Amino acid sequence: MTNPDLQLDIRDDVAIVRLTRGAKRNALSDGLILALRNTFETLPSTVRAAVLDGEGPHFCAGLDLSELKERDAGQGMQHSRLWHGALELIQHGPVPVIAALHGAVVGGGLELASACHIRVADRSTFYALPEGSRGIFVGGGGSVRIPKLIGVARMTDMMMTGRVYNAEDGERANFAQYLVDEGTAFDKAFELARRVATNAPLTNYALMHALPRIAEQSADHGFFTEALMSGIVQAAPEAKERVRDFLEGRGAKVSKG
Repeated sequence: MTNPDLQLDIRDDVAIVRLTRGAKRNALSDGLILALRNTFETLPSTVRAAVLDGEGPHFCAGLDLSELKERDAGQGMQHSRLWHGALELIQHGPVPVIAALHGAVVGGGLELASACHIRVADRSTFYALPEGSRGIFVGGGGSVRIPKLIGVARMTDMMMTGRVYNAEDGERANFAQYLVDEGTAFDKAFELARRVATNAPLTNYALMHALPRIAEQSADHGFFTEALMSGIVQAAPEAKERVRDFLEGRGAKVSKG
């Protein structure tokens, strides 16, 4: 499935997925959501990490509301589930995804960003959830993912009052893990993606798929799941080779950043 509003570029082992609907502030239409789902579902096996970016001055200003006005309740529920399926393939897909945030990260755009594993924001970034003022509710998984980043109280405040977070306050609130100079979010995200791509694939898989689930489990179940994943990951041939390289002085040592 191809869509003129989405571009895929592969540089070595990093996929760059870019929203190219800049004239509409990269608002997410149904077609664009389907294209995102298809892109992450069919990434080549050579890809080890991905960067999600938005063309123009904004990452993503949210849902294309022009497609919302004629839906009945059943269609609205099905539309929400469509988003759930697409964003699930980002969060629990084949590779880690780093979001390069700038300008508007609003509504559905924030839901999209929250499905990524690492978020890099430049100083032009701002965050908002205007659904409350528009008489609607989040439907792209935001009520599950966003409170895990910033807490229920902050999300409630944003939706009830229309509060907007700027880039600096957003970093402190945990919307993003990195804050960089304006215009450099993509460069930083790509740098991180290249670094992440050098990890053992099974380690990245455990971080993407096991760690979030362990965090939801009781302590007893979490410890058991951790033990299972630890045993599986360290038994991989690549893990054994990397440990051997470290012990024999060939592996990189941790140094003060």
